[in-house]
Amino acid sequence: MSEPFKGRGPVKEQGRVHRNVPRFVVGCEDDEQDMGQMEAGMKKEMFREEDMEDDEDESPSERQIIVGICAMMKKSKSKPMTEILERLCKFDYIDVEIFPEEVILEEPVEKWPLCDCLISFHSKGFPLDKAVEYVKLRNPLLINDLNMQYFIQDRREVYRILQEEGIDLPRYAILNRDPDNPEECNLVEGEDHVEVNGEVFHKPFVEKPVCAEDHNVYIYYPTSAGGGSQRLFRKIGSRSSVYSPESSVRKTGSYIYEEFMPTDGTDVKVYTVGPDYAHAEARKSPALDGKVERDSEGKEIRYPVMLTAMEKLVARKVCLAFKQTVCGFDLLRANGHSYVCDVNGFSFVKNSMKYYDDCAKVLGNMVMRELAPQLHIPWSIPMEAEDIPIVPTTSGTMMELRCVIAIIRHGDRTPKQKMKMEVRHPLFFDLFEKYGGYKTGKLKLKKPKQLQEVLDIARLLLLELGQHNDCEIEEKKSKLEQLKTVLEMYGHFSGINRKVQLTYLRNGQPKASSEEEDFKKDAPSLLLVLKWGGELTPAGRVQAEELGRAFRCMYPGGQGDYAGFPGCGLLRLHSTYRHDLKIYASDEGRVQMTAAAFAKGLLALEGELTPILVQMVKSANMNGLLDSDSDSLTDCQQKVKARLHEIMQKDQEFTQEDYQKLAPTSSPSLVNSMKVIENPVTTCDKVYALIQSLNSQIRKRLEDPKSADLQLYHSETLELMLQRWSKLERDFRTKNGRYDISKIPDIYDCIKYDSQHNASLGLEDKLELFRLSRALADIVIPQEYGITKAEKLDIAQAYCVPLMKKIQLDLQRTHEDEAVNKLHPLYSRGVMSPGRHVRTRLYFTSESHVHSLLSMFRYGGLLDEVKDQQWKQAMDYLSAVTELNYMTQIVIMLYEDNNKDPSSEERFHVELHFSPGVKGCEDEENVPLGFGFRPASSENEDKKPDQGSLEDLSQDQTDEALLVSESINIQRRSPMIRNRKTGSMEVLSETSPTHSSKGSTSHRLFQSCSRQSPEIKPAGGLGFEGCSMVPSIYPLETLHNSLSLKQVEEFLKSVCESSSEAHAKTMKALSGLFDSQSQTSLYSPQQPLSSSGSEASLRPPSQPLWHGSIPSSAVSSAGPSSPITETGGVNFSFSE
Repeated sequence: MSEPFKGRGPVKEQGRVHRNVPRFVVGCEDDEQDMGQMEAGMKKEMFREEDMEDDEDESPSERQIIVGICAMMKKSKSKPMTEILERLCKFDYIDVEIFPEEVILEEPVEKWPLCDCLISFHSKGFPLDKAVEYVKLRNPLLINDLNMQYFIQDRREVYRILQEEGIDLPRYAILNRDPDNPEECNLVEGEDHVEVNGEVFHKPFVEKPVCAEDHNVYIYYPTSAGGGSQRLFRKIGSRSSVYSPESSVRKTGSYIYEEFMPTDGTDVKVYTVGPDYAHAEARKSPALDGKVERDSEGKEIRYPVMLTAMEKLVARKVCLAFKQTVCGFDLLRANGHSYVCDVNGFSFVKNSMKYYDDCAKVLGNMVMRELAPQLHIPWSIPMEAEDIPIVPTTSGTMMELRCVIAIIRHGDRTPKQKMKMEVRHPLFFDLFEKYGGYKTGKLKLKKPKQLQEVLDIARLLLLELGQHNDCEIEEKKSKLEQLKTVLEMYGHFSGINRKVQLTYLRNGQPKASSEEEDFKKDAPSLLLVLKWGGELTPAGRVQAEELGRAFRCMYPGGQGDYAGFPGCGLLRLHSTYRHDLKIYASDEGRVQMTAAAFAKGLLALEGELTPILVQMVKSANMNGLLDSDSDSLTDCQQKVKARLHEIMQKDQEFTQEDYQKLAPTSSPSLVNSMKVIENPVTTCDKVYALIQSLNSQIRKRLEDPKSADLQLYHSETLELMLQRWSKLERDFRTKNGRYDISKIPDIYDCIKYDSQHNASLGLEDKLELFRLSRALADIVIPQEYGITKAEKLDIAQAYCVPLMKKIQLDLQRTHEDEAVNKLHPLYSRGVMSPGRHVRTRLYFTSESHVHSLLSMFRYGGLLDEVKDQQWKQAMDYLSAVTELNYMTQIVIMLYEDNNKDPSSEERFHVELHFSPGVKGCEDEENVPLGFGFRPASSENEDKKPDQGSLEDLSQDQTDEALLVSESINIQRRSPMIRNRKTGSMEVLSETSPTHSSKGSTSHRLFQSCSRQSPEIKPAGGLGFEGCSMVPSIYPLETLHNSLSLKQVEEFLKSVCESSSEAHAKTMKALSGLFDSQSQTSLYSPQQPLSSSGSEASLRPPSQPLWHGSIPSSAVSSAGPSSPITETGGVNFSFSE
């Protein structure tokens, strides 16, 4: 409804002045009206609120303050602007006038509308020069300074101003490509770094165009993470960035190069309205996977965030330094600091009603404070409490999940292979010296450039050998050829899949009994070890991603936009900074890629793993946390290996004494394997014969033209497969006819891989070879970590004391919570204790650490199995587990009961869970049965158990014990749940997880004693087994669900201390762990086992099934497992 415009002076009334009517005026040019000071007549649109029509008795003399909006129409008519201006007009004395775009672009400034206060800002196509001219002419009150907006368009100027204000920035350098000043353009590009005017930036680094309007920011990744770059751009539809294989920087244009900040995958956007008000929200970083998260209305999902005191100070400084009252800027939160990386000038928050209210109120008060006294308008600054105190509701006796700690083995990989050769050529010694090998006597070469140098040497020596045979090259031709073949294997180097180790031997290699010639020299030589293979397979990626997705369901919640799909409670938690997540991985490629794939599933990311790896995964090789040097075994391990070899070399059936020697813990898995083997030498003979037969079958295939160029799994060829097996045939049986027991894990590794991935070859006797080598491996692998309990503990401590100290820290930190990354209380209604957050620590590592950690829990004296029935059951279950396969998980969860006295032992409660990882090929018969995930009391025992089928990862449901009073019924559909009885696909609805309280009567989803008769086989896993046979993963089994935090802390403290007192030797080896020694996992993977634990009774249908089997516990909060950690005196060098 249009009304005549109320001009600047005392208004001649055409109609009445409605003082409380919002006067929100939009100019339009069709209708000329006689307005004194207004050259261009404007028709005004008024937004009137019905409730404001009551005061009609104002004196007409009070004049209105006019706020002019001078910006491009796209901005001035945008939804946030409209919402804020409508609210601004509710101020009694304020009218708003929007300058029409045609006037701004075409009319001289003398003809622009008049105003008392100007909101004007630059955007694409806006004539900033004219606006500056207008301000000179009319001198209105400026909300955002115009001259500073020239600086905001140049990133160099922005950084200069930020630096002058003492605001933290990423380390940066400017590359100006200016023909007049060539000295400012000094760029040297290396493979994994650039040098800009003398400043070196190692990848990952960021390259930003100097012009702030150019949003094509590139991030370059190191070759060790897969190389390439992420290209960011202005959002187009649902994308904000794309991954590109291009690794070299742009060669035209001027750029800022800066250090990449590891932010855990979220950016914080801050919006100031004056120096004392800032609204902040988090959004997913565009560099992560480039997919813009949108809600049901298609808006980008963002979450309100609370700024720390320091960050509020930064917001104030930015606002004042750039003289922009309304100002947006970007914060990166990394390593406990906040860095400003971009200042955008005028920008509003989109769709936040609270912000619209606040912004209009702050702006209105500001305008009134400045202009009311000049215009003699009666106005007093309103005194009101800004923040409404929110009283958090108590949560009954429900327990709150506080911390999840998981130690996880990497996923399915290609067989690990290695070749050793002694080298004496001067070129190798030069290389050794070049990379500082003499400092420690050892050198590890993984970078593409280094591997290229090794390859060049091999090619050169082979060339010389080819030209004249009598030359002085001692290196064996066959070994040099293998070195060359392996290094040339993929046509390119990616540091993740090959490495060369050189070790200095002062007197050459000791002569071996086998193939060595007698005329060996005693001069120094280098032992070259080439390792390849052991890469994460596509199946391994899928396993890790699926497990990540399933892990989400341990976290409570999932309301609002996220209610549509399972496990979204975690996503909401993560984006709102109430999820304190850190992911650590050892420095092996397969472990890092597993961690990245898991993170991708956990946080619902898309696309390539490289950007996720760089941003989300911390490499923990700097402190022995997840790595150890497999070449430097402890004394204890050497002795154990020697004893193991001795027992396994006897050509007779195992005697009772052998059982005592080899299986003093009489664990069923060992005893069963020994029964299968009977006579170790005979079994090795059979295995050897089977390998020979396998090799001859492969050779026949190679001669057959039909299958000559057959592609095997993961682009292996028959030739490569033959190389793999014939090397094992050569190495397994030594010249003197004895067997090298240390090759058993490799044989099992290879046959396991081929049975799963290359079954289509149809090789004969493969299963027999699998069965026998598995029985041997089930003895050799676990026993290499110690035979007696004392040895197991001794060796375990050498591996995992640093990790246990870190676990101790994680648990302690949680209950002495610090004030980081909190969610704004105003937005957290319905969130249990909003100020708190869940800490998640994920440690990805190799088999040795998982074995060691499990040994610590089993034999370190955590509980007494004589006194504790649940622990006894858990120990029986663990000793029946034959193998810790890929994706084995050990999970610790910490809960807090807010109703208990903070000092009481019952306040914090710890659960320990375990899964033996991936299911093996022929695994169904002799699977040990656990008793389920988070077993409940036994009230359902009379009900007939359904078989818990093991396609656990095809479902993303949470276990829950529904409190009738507190259940929030959110129907979620998950197509992946099957009715356990029929195997038919059925959609069950589920409710959002609420935690069961101790006293409440809650439904029990699963029975606690669901041992079934061995003849029932689990229904075939649905899940993702169809994709090149990706085996599913066993569900978590609860080892114990009512430990007190005190018990766990005392246990961790005692094992860490005993290691430092009683194991001086071990600690000596350990001190090596704190150097940056990396570790290759010692053994091939172990066998999976199935659990048929807790069964889902399928009624009531509204109960979710998690992972195929999860009984809900009477004592604790929702969800499956994840890791936890405790405190110790170790100071870790990375942020916790």
